[in-house]
Amino acid sequence: MKIVAFAASSSKKSINKKLVTYASSLLESSCVDILDLNDYELPLFSEDKESELGKPALAQDFLQKIADCDALVISFAEHNGSYSAAYKNLFDWCSRINPKVFQNKSMVLLSTSPGARGGAGVLAQAVNSAPFFAGEVKASYSVPSFYENFDMENSCINNEEIKFSLQSAMAKLI
Repeated sequence: MKIVAFAASSSKKSINKKLVTYASSLLESSCVDILDLNDYELPLFSEDKESELGKPALAQDFLQKIADCDALVISFAEHNGSYSAAYKNLFDWCSRINPKVFQNKSMVLLSTSPGARGGAGVLAQAVNSAPFFAGEVKASYSVPSFYENFDMENSCINNEEIKFSLQSAMAKLI
């Protein structure tokens, strides 16, 4: 199974990228391509920019990555209760090319944050909206208090209950 995974964040120190990388490693029999949103940086979307630029190659490339995979794993950073600007901008460009951005792919949606809610607000938003963009959400999971529950040195979850829940969510993808 070919998986595309990414953090919906442009931070070079993204804890969501650490989470999605770890979670993807739990899919032992899969080939995982971990994307970096910084490789798909585009001008701020507007109808004026769209008229000027058309369908940018980077947005087309991102959609092709989704087309070429069997499933998606996305970990959402929460910025003021919503998506990060980097993710939302890329998503907006992609949705103008193909409104079915997720192309009927199975998905596991994740989130984390340093706080006790673990990005639960943005995760709920993502879970609720994915079907409108042809995403089939198989599972979702929010990891609370990232720095307390993730071993940075060994790049893994150190809380057994959270680790089990995350493994269960990821298993639903296969």
